[in-house]
Amino acid sequence: MSNQIPLVDLKANYEPLKNEIQRAWEEVLNGMRLFLGPNVQAFENEFAAYCGVEHAIGVSDGTNAIHLALRACGIGPGDEVITVSHTFIATVEAILLAGAIPVFVDIDPRTFTMDVSQVEGHVTSKTRAILPVHLYGQCADMDPILEIARRHNLFVIEDACQAHGAEYKGRKAGSLGDAAAFSFYFTKNLGAYGEGGMVTTKDATLAKQVRLLRDHGSEKRYYHDYLGWNARLDELQAAALRIKLPHLDEWNDQRRRNAALYNRTLENLGLILPCEDPNNRHIYHLYVIRTPQREAMRQYLNEHGVGTGIHYPVPNHLQNVLLNLDYKPGSLPVTEAIAGEIISLPMYAELTVAQVQYVADQVRDFINQV
Repeated sequence: MSNQIPLVDLKANYEPLKNEIQRAWEEVLNGMRLFLGPNVQAFENEFAAYCGVEHAIGVSDGTNAIHLALRACGIGPGDEVITVSHTFIATVEAILLAGAIPVFVDIDPRTFTMDVSQVEGHVTSKTRAILPVHLYGQCADMDPILEIARRHNLFVIEDACQAHGAEYKGRKAGSLGDAAAFSFYFTKNLGAYGEGGMVTTKDATLAKQVRLLRDHGSEKRYYHDYLGWNARLDELQAAALRIKLPHLDEWNDQRRRNAALYNRTLENLGLILPCEDPNNRHIYHLYVIRTPQREAMRQYLNEHGVGTGIHYPVPNHLQNVLLNLDYKPGSLPVTEAIAGEIISLPMYAELTVAQVQYVADQVRDFINQV
């Protein structure tokens, strides 16, 4: 077995579907119905059914999915949105692009998702929404978040960009809040061959508004009632995503099996392993462990042919571009401690048992040497 094990192997996912995807693309290009064509429309219906919602609106990427969901809820300048700092910057960008103000709460030290005990204390007269992040493939603790939102008349928008097929108390991510945002970035559990995104909702009014906003604020071509964006899902990407969607549950099951094998082989080594909350069905977009020897471990694994990542090394509240928000080091202690110690190990459906075992063996060998 080759010991060159990347963090993500896109080719391993593509090869079994290659002929089917290329045929689908050939049909699209022969027909040239590229503007919100039949594949976009069909994929929207299929993804809505998969998530258990009435509406899914295909958009250009995950960042715009969050942004347009916020806009559709009427969130704009001066409004506050409660979210977390331990996430990809797109979550926060989307809030700022809407003109709103992100208000950060710390995260649960076990699941790394929003610490719900801190949320209500950050609600002010300016708060309009809560934006929990379903991180690494695990849903935030949604019921108490939804209860707080009901008490204060707030919107709840799920950042489900890493949670395709994840479940909370038997309900799919994307069906829990007022709206949800998905990314189909190519490394995701359900990934395009480029960019793509989706907004899901049970609310027909929100769905209509997102559809308008993604297409220049237009319901009838060349007639514009709102200031919108060019943020439509591409027909070629939708054709590929339609082929991949029926495989998603199987791929997620394979990720879960790989995570279980990691858990068994890495226990009792002094590492903090991923914690799957009992309410959740984690789909392991990423398999993230925690160790104070992160940099030395990364170097050792790289030298032994194992790819790794850090998701994410600098919390958003400490990013240079967001210093005007006036958060200081120490303001989110759990987030900051975790950011210094997390390391992502290879995780994808196509990983073999032998590959997972090899990665775990290298981790064990490193620990035995330090």
